[in-house]
Amino acid sequence: MTTSLPSEPFGALTDGRQATLFTLENDRLRVRITDFGGRMVSIESPDRTGRRDHVLLGFGSVAAYADHGGSFGTLLGRYANRIGGASFVLDGQTYGLSRNEGTATLHGGAIAFSKMIWTVVAAEAKPAPRLVLAHVSPDGDQGFPGEVTVRATYELDADTLSLTFEATTSKPTVINLSAHPYFNLGGPDHGDVLGHEVTIRADAYLPTDMAQIPTGEKRPVAGTPFDFRTPMRLGGRIRQSDPQLFHGLGYDHCFVLDAAGPAPAVMVRDPVSGRVLEIHTDQPGIQVYTGNKLIGAFAGHGGVVYRQSDGLALEAQDFPDAPHHPDFPPTTLRPGETYRRFIRYRFTAA
Repeated sequence: MTTSLPSEPFGALTDGRQATLFTLENDRLRVRITDFGGRMVSIESPDRTGRRDHVLLGFGSVAAYADHGGSFGTLLGRYANRIGGASFVLDGQTYGLSRNEGTATLHGGAIAFSKMIWTVVAAEAKPAPRLVLAHVSPDGDQGFPGEVTVRATYELDADTLSLTFEATTSKPTVINLSAHPYFNLGGPDHGDVLGHEVTIRADAYLPTDMAQIPTGEKRPVAGTPFDFRTPMRLGGRIRQSDPQLFHGLGYDHCFVLDAAGPAPAVMVRDPVSGRVLEIHTDQPGIQVYTGNKLIGAFAGHGGVVYRQSDGLALEAQDFPDAPHHPDFPPTTLRPGETYRRFIRYRFTAA
């Protein structure tokens, strides 16, 4: 393999595994990605004056990610978001999963894709910066059946960072791949994201129980704090006394996206810097999480301490807990099939 992308050591984990940091850059964006969890470590984007700054929450070493990083910037799998009861039934057989959030499985379990050093398949600077990462998840990994081979491709084209997933399996299984970037379009010194204006192309969202497991209902957003069909300041309704906002300590819900089309699934604008983020995807849902559990316990880029609502996580994905809800889009993958999904992050300023 010939590596032409700029790369550098990113430190070592306590078990001795070495991580590498790759840089994808053009005249619009500078993106840094590590093979530890396939994480987006930083994205630098210009504001309306042309000044570049970090718009992604993150850390400066693999050790910091291991200590504090949780899901910061990582690729999520085998199953993004939650599976209630840490189990599911497929073809009449019950599979017990790793429990890592109460009685549920969150983002694939205790030792999920976020804790793996992914294999670098390609790291090319031309004709467009591209990083291809792969991981083989063995049969029974965190309780999931089948050996699953996953490939994640990051590619930079002008003002857009694209992430494409592909996966195959040796046995029938369930799969839901995503990424977990926390955005703050104002930059690391901006403070919280509650002033960001958000538009979501969704007429419904998935309400949850107190454990944040979907109830199975697709609830209309009209007349609720979850109506972002027209631009709405993120903090405009987050403190309303809606029971769903109590469950998540703020927004931590999956929105049911309208059918894919040319319009972005989500648009976020920071009025102060003028930066705009568009997310385009073929995923049926997007989890919107306002960093409700960031408590100021650690610092990231620029030495900034991350507190509640300092970042907005936008996770394009299949629906959480879908194996328990026949009315949700299916997440079953069978031998001979190929799972494919894309997420595109476009950064502009005005």
